Formats: sequence, C-alpha cells, structure tokens
Amino acid sequence: METPQDAHATSAAAPAAPDPLVEPGAELTEDELRRYSRHIIIPEIGVTGQRRLKNAKVLVMGAGGLGSPALLYLAAAGVGTLGIVDDDEVDDSNLQRQIIHTTSRIGVPKTESAAAAIADLNPATDVVVHNVRLDSGNALEIFAGYDLILDGTDNFATRYLVNDAAAILGKPYVWGSILRFDGQVSVFWRGHGPTYRDLYPEAPPAGTVPSCAEGGVFGVLCAQIGSVMVAEAIKLITGSGRSLLGRVLILDSLEMTWREIRVRPDPELVQPTELLEDYGAFCGITAVSADEEPLPAVDARQLAELLERRAAGEEDFLLVDVREPGEAEIVSIEGARLAPRGLVLGGEIDLPRDTPLILHCKSGGRSGEVLRHLAGEGYDDVRHLDGGILAWVREVEPGKPVY
Repeated sequence: METPQDAHATSAAAPAAPDPLVEPGAELTEDELRRYSRHIIIPEIGVTGQRRLKNAKVLVMGAGGLGSPALLYLAAAGVGTLGIVDDDEVDDSNLQRQIIHTTSRIGVPKTESAAAAIADLNPATDVVVHNVRLDSGNALEIFAGYDLILDGTDNFATRYLVNDAAAILGKPYVWGSILRFDGQVSVFWRGHGPTYRDLYPEAPPAGTVPSCAEGGVFGVLCAQIGSVMVAEAIKLITGSGRSLLGRVLILDSLEMTWREIRVRPDPELVQPTELLEDYGAFCGITAVSADEEPLPAVDARQLAELLERRAAGEEDFLLVDVREPGEAEIVSIEGARLAPRGLVLGGEIDLPRDTPLILHCKSGGRSGEVLRHLAGEGYDDVRHLDGGILAWVREVEPGKPVY
C-alpha cells in the first residue's frame, strides 16, 4: 500500500462538517419506525436523519472486500437506493473476506450476488446493478444519478478515475484502501476539502505496490475499513458529527493502532476539468494495442518438455516465478526461482543476462509486464508462460491447487 506523501500532510484544522447531503424523504412507515428504531432514538440521527437515509442514493464501487461490508451496512441502515459497479464474478478465493457472497453463488456476477444478499437483508432498499467496468466513457453518466460514492476499488487507475469523475460533478466520495494488514480511509470532496489527487498527486511507479491478489489481505480488515466508510457515508447524508474530510485514518491491524494525518487542498495542483482517456497510461500501465507483436511465449506443455530436456542436460534456461512468496507457497512449478515482479521492476533483483529466461506468474499478466521491462533493459532471450501457473495446473499437473 502506498504511504501518503508527507509533503501533502498538514496540521491545519480540518474543514467544518458540511450541511446534510440529502433532503429528508417520505414519512417513515410503522415498519420502518420499528426497523430503524435504534437509529431513530439517537439524537444526532432521529426521524429526520432516517428519512434522509431513506431518500439517499449511494453508489458503491466494487462488490469485493470493502464493498461487501459496506453494501450490507448501508442496506441495514436504511439507505433507499444502492448502486453497485462491478464486472467480476464470484470466485471461491473471494469468500475469505467478501462476506456478501456465498458458496452457492460462485460463478454468479458479483453485482447479482450482492443484490440478492441486500434483498434478503432489507427488501425496501432499491438496488441498481451496473455490471460494467468503470471507464472514462461511462463514469460521469453513472455517477450523475447518485448523491455519494463509496470507492472500494483495488487499483490506482480506477481510483484516479473515480476521483476525477466525482470532482468534475462536485460529488463527495468516501475512499478506502487495504493491503495485507494495513488500511486507509478518508473523505474527498472538491470545493469542500481535498481530493485524492491532493493526497496522491502522482501514482506510484507501476509494479511497486502489489494488489490484494498479489500481496494478500487480512480478511477481517475489510470489515474494519468498510464499516468506517459506511459511518462516514451516514454522517455525510445526515449531517452528523465530524467527517473525515481533510483527514486520513491509517490502520495497522497487526499492531491494532490507528493514526491520523491531515490533508488540505494543494493550491498549486491543477484539478481535472475532464476525464483522461487512459488512466492506465497515467499510472504507468502500458496498454497492449491490437496490432502489437505478441510477446514471446511458451505454453504449459512446451514448458514441461523444456524442463524435461533441462533435467537431461539438453537445455539451459532459468524459470523465473514473478509472483509473491505467499502465492508460491500455495502452488509452484518445481525448479522455478522466485523473483517477485515489484523487486524486478524496482531493480532490487538482477536476473542473469547470459542465460535464457522463461517467466511465469499466476495467469500471464505480471510475467508479460516483467518481460516488457526486461526487453527494454536489453535482455534479448526472454519468454513467458502463456496462461501462467493456472494453465500449468490445468494442462500439466491437475492435482495441484489453484487460487
């Protein structure tokens, strides 16, 4: 996880809490008075605050680790309309932390799985499913229909896109980020306080911050950060308390310590007036064009034959696993040398130039990225395993586990 840059931290006072974000909705029914009674008897929320929640439209980016607890608690709190943006399907590896999904819904689109769970919890909440990948072409249109956005995405390109779309539309959003045992959460709102770009003016170099799929995540951390995100959303909607606008909470759940930094708008930062065409390129992720030459590759069966020939002294090459150590503990290819992508890209691991290299990762994305990097550094005999270790297990060693 990228650490907030000290240059943008400040000891200045945090912005004052804004007025309630949402006007009160219709009068509460008897059933609603009973269901939300524990909220209503809190003076800071009361009947009026609960009616604001009933009238609120909240968009949740991602029905994954952070989106799962956030969606459940928003529905339980009585938010009237919940939008969900996600284009993924439920996988068994999600169930360690994505508590909105169940074993019976493996293979189902996450938006549909989440909608089913919300309907069971609170049928009065309207769910709008956006089973799409957010991009520059649809972000503004989707965001326009909501009062507030919760961003639980897991990559920098989408975070900058969410920030810019929300900033252009003048909408507040609650941001959360998790990796391993660490979490961060804040509120951003252009015109009222800082934005994500004030905290992170530049994306970290590609490959230096692993994703949760690469670095892992402590499952319960999702609930710890996700619940704080929902608390901030409820406070913004109802105008209660002091929001995290201008503050970032940082959690180390291994040590169970919280610390806070304050952030203010950078007067020299040029805020976006329109969305970028390619947020991947902005974050240093080079897109592969349709007419680009395919990367040199071997398939799983070819690699198996090459390994047999190497064992017999007929081939000389180094098989390099560019995944993270924890991934290699789950499943590995015998004879591979572990060299995590981030360390290779960061120049912390030197691979031999006088020996042919075959790279592999989980499915081929990271190994392709490392291959391009090495080619740019002058390596002239590098290939990678098409489909990664998932293809290896499927075609060569089906008895091994996948993740």
